[in-house]
Amino acid sequence: MRGRLHLTVVLLVATALPAGAAERLTLREAMARAHEHAQEAKAAVDRAQAAGARLKQAEGFRLPSVSLQETWMRTDSPAEVFALQLNQQRFSFAAFTAGDPNRPDFLNTAISRVELSLPLYTGGELSGRVSQARLASAAAANTAGWAGDQAALAAAEAYVTVEQAREYVALLQRARETVKAHVELARAYSEQGMIVRSEVLRAEVELARLDDLVEEAQGRERVAEANLAFRLGSDQGMAWELDPLSPPAPLAEGLDGWLASAASRKDLAAAQRGLQAGELEAAVRRAAFLPRVGLVGRGDWVDDTLFGGHGSSTSIVAVASLNVFSGGSDRAAVAAARWEAKAGAEDVARFAQGIQLQVRQAFQEAVTARQRQATAVKALAAAREAERITEERFKTGVVKMIDLLDATTARREAETRELVARADATAAALRLAVQAGRPAESVLP
Repeated sequence: MRGRLHLTVVLLVATALPAGAAERLTLREAMARAHEHAQEAKAAVDRAQAAGARLKQAEGFRLPSVSLQETWMRTDSPAEVFALQLNQQRFSFAAFTAGDPNRPDFLNTAISRVELSLPLYTGGELSGRVSQARLASAAAANTAGWAGDQAALAAAEAYVTVEQAREYVALLQRARETVKAHVELARAYSEQGMIVRSEVLRAEVELARLDDLVEEAQGRERVAEANLAFRLGSDQGMAWELDPLSPPAPLAEGLDGWLASAASRKDLAAAQRGLQAGELEAAVRRAAFLPRVGLVGRGDWVDDTLFGGHGSSTSIVAVASLNVFSGGSDRAAVAAARWEAKAGAEDVARFAQGIQLQVRQAFQEAVTARQRQATAVKALAAAREAERITEERFKTGVVKMIDLLDATTARREAETRELVARADATAAALRLAVQAGRPAESVLP
């Protein structure tokens, strides 16, 4: 009995839910989802993984390398036949003197070789390349973090745009209902002879104009929803149930605090690490003036058939080389690396100054947007009161229908300005946080 009751409750709840109910999505969740699933963020993470793999590749050059080689040859070269017979350990002095050593028969030889090579000293080139790869990997990780922050910001702006578009549609629909009520009231007054027919027609024109505005706003809403889905890395046909836009929270601190945090921005850190890697290039290039020392160990198995081992030998070779003269190309490479590092330092310094300018601009835009939103709230209250008074005066016959429609239009425009100002203030705060190197969600109320 209890099982049947539980099944009945589940079925009742399931049927009570609307078909195709939209998934609920908060602004914080949208930013987190974009940070993980936006395609540009995932691409940056993949590049960071590639940079990590290149670091392992560079470190691998320090270790011994082992190669296997199988060689087969058929020759009648006198010198090679003589040497290969010795290597096969099949040389016979009697056979050698019995024939013509200058015209030997063809000899088949297969050589199985295992070779191990180890760099002992490279003048600092290997260590420099490893350090460069390590800095490049760290820079790629910083770039991936910055790409994720940018993706989260783009998703947040798309979220705000969708909510703004939806609220604007609702605003226009309410305005349409209000004008529709005015039209019905005007028709009633016209039938009673209290107003002329032209005032009814004027109200009907305004109602038709609002119908067009509603249709246009709904189209923009659909485009905004597709853009949000695109920013989240989801199917563009998806739609979500979003939270309403709340009034923006006040800025917690002044400009100096935002400028201070911008010094730790991830893209700036990536540029600084890239500069450090570039500064190492001159040291790496100077390795060309130093000797290189390596060790090679080799084991050979020689036979007249593939993979045979009738004859065997082992060799250990130490190699040292020094580039004495290369036409000045090495010196030019060192000089070029130094100039490139100097230019890179100038670029990074300019980039840091540009970030400071971006933060100043974003801070001023956020402050201005909040001031506009506060002004829009006051203007909206005044417009609503003006509409109420005008409607009361119209009902007493003091003002005309066009005056009431103008008051309604003014109230709708004030609502639109407040909506736009609220959305702009929210988006400006999000941009300020990201420009200052902070998580975008840190400025949410």
